[in-house]
Amino acid sequence: MNMLKQAGNVNGNFVKQPESGYFGVIVQIYEIQTPEEAQKMVSLGVDHIGSVLTGAESRSKLKETIALVGDSGARSSLIPLFEDMDRISAALDEYRPDIVHFCQSVFDASEDWAARCGRLISMQATVKERFPEISVMRTIAVPPPGPADHLPIMEVARHFELLTDFFLIDTFLMEGDTAAGQPEAGFVGITGQTCDWRVAGQLVEQSSIPVILAGGLSPDNVFDAVRKVRPAGVDSCTLTNAVDETGAYVRFKKDPDKVARFVEQARLAGREVESSKVQDER
Repeated sequence: MNMLKQAGNVNGNFVKQPESGYFGVIVQIYEIQTPEEAQKMVSLGVDHIGSVLTGAESRSKLKETIALVGDSGARSSLIPLFEDMDRISAALDEYRPDIVHFCQSVFDASEDWAARCGRLISMQATVKERFPEISVMRTIAVPPPGPADHLPIMEVARHFELLTDFFLIDTFLMEGDTAAGQPEAGFVGITGQTCDWRVAGQLVEQSSIPVILAGGLSPDNVFDAVRKVRPAGVDSCTLTNAVDETGAYVRFKKDPDKVARFVEQARLAGREVESSKVQDER
């Protein structure tokens, strides 16, 4: 593993990324489960290439995928869709990703959110102790506009920040003031819906670690997202997927043209933000 691959970004202040050699936002794409798709993402200029541990994937293909990403100079990110610490340790020992990405929900569990955060922070501390070379990404749930005002989002982020290397803001579905069913029960993400960018921007301003914006980002809205929120990076899953004959998104299958446009628009926005910052400083 390349130990020189560090975040390098502070939110809204785009600096050179050692692994990609450009000035701009990090581009992260999920869910890449095969070496063939990983190679395509590398060729399109994706910086963080994310995979998911569901229990149904081919272990050999996933190992090959993560190894290919590491050899390419991009960074691999791995989401375990389970919470057992022994299983997580075994997975990290086997796959050795650059980043482990935790996206458990803290707002729709049966326990108090603070107690839930405490257990998850303990999990991250264990990972840091056992695998100091692996960065930790933590999803911070932000609902669409409206419900976000009722949740202690900034306080949750402060709880996690000390033991986290990246935050990822993703959309948390709600019905009124209560949690709705998430696509992956107990986890945040793959909704295809945007979150409250106003709250996302507040979190970017508050955080001392890089914040990646996710949630319903596509080639058509990522430019505006970068300009308005000014995150250190952007992430896409659902809306860069391929579609079937009915127009439904196909999970675990990317549309290379959509990814290419997403990367292009993110880069353009990053350059515009950086240019405006330079002008402001004159």
